[in-house]
Amino acid sequence: MTIVVNGTADPAQTTARDAGLPVVRRPRAVAPRDARELSRQFFDRLQELDEGTHAYQYARNTLIEMNMSMVRYVARRYRHRGDDMEDIVQVGTIGLIKAIDRFDLSREVEFSTFAVPYILGEIKRFFRDTGWAVHVPRRLQELRTELARAKEQLHAALDRDPTVAELAAHLKMSEEQVIEGLVAANGYSADSLDTPADPDPGDQRRALTEVLGAHDPALETVEDLHTLAPLLRQLDARERRIIELRFGQEMTQSQIGAELGVSQMHVSRLLNRTLSRLRTGMLKDAAPASSPGS
Repeated sequence: MTIVVNGTADPAQTTARDAGLPVVRRPRAVAPRDARELSRQFFDRLQELDEGTHAYQYARNTLIEMNMSMVRYVARRYRHRGDDMEDIVQVGTIGLIKAIDRFDLSREVEFSTFAVPYILGEIKRFFRDTGWAVHVPRRLQELRTELARAKEQLHAALDRDPTVAELAAHLKMSEEQVIEGLVAANGYSADSLDTPADPDPGDQRRALTEVLGAHDPALETVEDLHTLAPLLRQLDARERRIIELRFGQEMTQSQIGAELGVSQMHVSRLLNRTLSRLRTGMLKDAAPASSPGS
């Protein structure tokens, strides 16, 4: 019997009838046990339908919808990973679709047994490719998993956190490899700079941006003055007096000449010669030490 909606035949029922399949009104609401039986019928018919036809698409889409409960079941294993469950379900659905397209009834195996590895594979690939805040080589991603498992096992046996040496012995690898894996594990997740830091004594939680240090350009000035001080002590009294009047009291060369009783031109020559000596001394102090025998 054809169901008529708003004066027209229901397209889904028409397509199902043409394909020789039952009409499934709400595929996602089908119980898993019923879905297994219906899936056998749909797979059996799918093998005989021409790809690209409405009947083929109806059978394939219904198979996907009916088996979404399997995807949600697998995805729930990862609900504590911090990722959006909807994203995990969507990734798992890709695995389900691949399983449907590759399943063959002649394998004489339940579709769920065949499909779960595909769903798991897509979800694990998703975490491997996008789960890390900082990209690290795949070998280090796998090493992080091994280290996490080993730390859990050793903690249960030792009743404390294992040392690097104990982890290395347990995993039969060098301590350098363990350290590399532990360092790489720091790149798995990252905190927002707006994350509240530890409360201060006033019990007011501040964002990390408020407690992180920043580059202070004044530090370079302090370093320069520290380097300049011994060079200034090497100058004679008149040279130091000229430097103090020019840069300490910000007097002009003419004013300095009047103060010292010399011409502005003579002050200019003395100032240039003194600054050249100081500059040479500063650059020499900043240059890297030469290696022996160079």
